[in-house]
Amino acid sequence: MNGEVTIRQHTTSHARGDSWWQRAVVYQVYPRSFQDSDGDGVGDVRGILQRVDYLAELGVDVVWLSPIYRSPQDDNGYDISDYRDIDPTFGTLEDVDELLAALHARGMKLVMDLVVNHTSDEHPWFVESRSSPDNPKRDWYWWRPARPGMEPGTPGAEPTNWGSFFSGPAWEYDAATDAYYLHLFSRKQPDLNWENPEVRRAVYAMMRWWLDRGVDGFRMDVINLVSKDVNPDGSLCDVPVADGPYGDSGVATANGPRLHEFLQEMHREVFEGRRDGLLLVGETPGATVEDGKLLTDPTRGELDMVFTFEHVSLDHGPGGRFDLVPLDLRDLKATLGRWQAGLNDIGWNALYWNNHDQPRVVSRYGNDREYRREPAATLAIVLHLHRGTPYIYQGEELGMTNAHFTALDQYRDIESLRYAADESERGRLTEEQLLAQLAAGSRDNARTPMQWDDSPQAGFTTGEPWMAVNPNHDAINAATALADPHSVLHLYRRLIALRHRDPVVQRGHFHPLLPDDPHLYAFTRTLDDEQLLVTGYFSDTGRTADIGPGWDDATPVIGSHPTPTTAHGDRVTLRPWEAVVLRRTLSR
Repeated sequence: MNGEVTIRQHTTSHARGDSWWQRAVVYQVYPRSFQDSDGDGVGDVRGILQRVDYLAELGVDVVWLSPIYRSPQDDNGYDISDYRDIDPTFGTLEDVDELLAALHARGMKLVMDLVVNHTSDEHPWFVESRSSPDNPKRDWYWWRPARPGMEPGTPGAEPTNWGSFFSGPAWEYDAATDAYYLHLFSRKQPDLNWENPEVRRAVYAMMRWWLDRGVDGFRMDVINLVSKDVNPDGSLCDVPVADGPYGDSGVATANGPRLHEFLQEMHREVFEGRRDGLLLVGETPGATVEDGKLLTDPTRGELDMVFTFEHVSLDHGPGGRFDLVPLDLRDLKATLGRWQAGLNDIGWNALYWNNHDQPRVVSRYGNDREYRREPAATLAIVLHLHRGTPYIYQGEELGMTNAHFTALDQYRDIESLRYAADESERGRLTEEQLLAQLAAGSRDNARTPMQWDDSPQAGFTTGEPWMAVNPNHDAINAATALADPHSVLHLYRRLIALRHRDPVVQRGHFHPLLPDDPHLYAFTRTLDDEQLLVTGYFSDTGRTADIGPGWDDATPVIGSHPTPTTAHGDRVTLRPWEAVVLRRTLSR
């Protein structure tokens, strides 16, 4: 590797110091699809309780729950009608208390999803806001009149040309009060007006209520959208339009002018005095490395880490998530490497491939047909050996794949269904093309039920599941994986244990190698005189690679294959979709 790997990197210093979550691994549970306890086909909190020991044996430190609050379920719980209650679909507050106790008893923490950019249109706050222009809560949401000179409620009369992230306009006309309200997502998800201090105080009070109940932090949904770009007179501007009548609303809403002010206020009002044991992670679409540094700089009092979207957008064409293009590994290395370098001295990275909004990575950036196990293992090793806190999405540890649905009626995701409706109306795609796009890009690929065993409903439910289980659950499931010492599941257990015990994995300096290689992902991690070499080969054919001198006596640490590859001279021969980590001590 051109000798670069021999560079000595001495680094133990960054502004944050040694925080517990640098050694931690987080596991995301999507409750609707994790485990059903009562046979109604929908996962619930008591189902999660049945699987707490599975999570403990996996070794994770934190469990993050996607929303379980009371909700009409327009967007599977991300449309909240009561922040202080649990939707009956998922159980009761007492069930959550029991889950908290069970996790805490096993040394794990519980992080709740915090969705405060918007509420449900059935939330009492919005019901009041909508009732009258004079209602005290009217200004809790974004209400604006029709565009001057336009007939209210007609196409083009919206206050701005902002598009919803779920297709169509971001404004909904309300005839009763002759005004539009803003919804960046579904029309049933009106945006809260964070410019109003009463809104912020209500949100902070709710957050303190959950912390008092014992939760250990929050994953903050699209938190960098809460500050809109508002003109001094209160008006909002149009945005550029690339295709169709509506523009990208993120231009005027992502990383807005008061974002840091709001987060710092939240920190003072909610977390002051009880900060050390909590985990605060923000979902930040559109955030750059510079944004990430500001958001996670510990001296600023905002967040611990953020989810960047850059690396999971590299296979998107101009049309977004359903307009997929082949991944260029060089782009992936450059993107993740830029975040590693940018947050090296200030801030911290959240590491992830999968979540409830992303297709399964083994189908997306790997090969889920001929190899599957090897790409799943290689992707795991490459990600977990970066500097940051790894996040595992349920089923990722099994190597779960995309659903490969073949009919529109198999989909449940509002984003996918709205996209399909819009494209059908435009007539630009054949049915075959549309289904191919959904099969590759739909969020439902991540939401099929967890595959526990090879029984008819994969051990998820005794009833009819809310969404079909993946047909490959007969081969890919937890029971089979637990019985196989070489499974992806057992590899994840070893990766988690490695992070727990190895300071180089936790805090070592990241140095990228071979940035122009289209198939080999390679880097070093160095702490004082210990160095790890990480190589991941992203190809269906094997290859011998030059790794530079000094690795002949290196010790294998972990690998994707049962028999680890070792170095011979300055070269290593990698099998298809193989990853290997080697350790050496640098000479003084």
